Amino acid sequence: MSSKPQPTTPRLVPVDKLSAISSLVAEGAVFTGHFQSPLDLGIKIDGVLEGNIMFGEGGTIHIGATGVVHNTRLEADYIYIEGKVSGSVVARKSLEITGSGTLLGDASYDDVLDIHPRAKVRGKLEYRGVIEGQGDTLR
Repeated sequence: MSSKPQPTTPRLVPVDKLSAISSLVAEGAVFTGHFQSPLDLGIKIDGVLEGNIMFGEGGTIHIGATGVVHNTRLEADYIYIEGKVSGSVVARKSLEITGSGTLLGDASYDDVLDIHPRAKVRGKLEYRGVIEGQGDTLR
């Protein structure tokens, strides 16, 4: 029996977006610094990243099952977390945290959120989209 986490099938993040990812921090690698792009690109973290990942427009971030991201701000259209993230997350379209995923920090999303059973989140979740009938209080 393998103790290595197995990948999970995404429920919200489009598979074509995950398949098109062209940048990788491989398992066993450590990257310290910031990744930033104004283009609609993607990055997968299977190793360790200490820094921010920010896409000005579009973008897909996949934190793989063996990925660990510290002291970060993640910002992209699609964010898919199977590993561990410590920091803040901004998903402009969808945020999905699988059962093997851990988020220690605040997250905001503009459209859809999916937290699988057994996912661990310690922080504030905030929906940034428009809520129909929103005033001082919902009725």
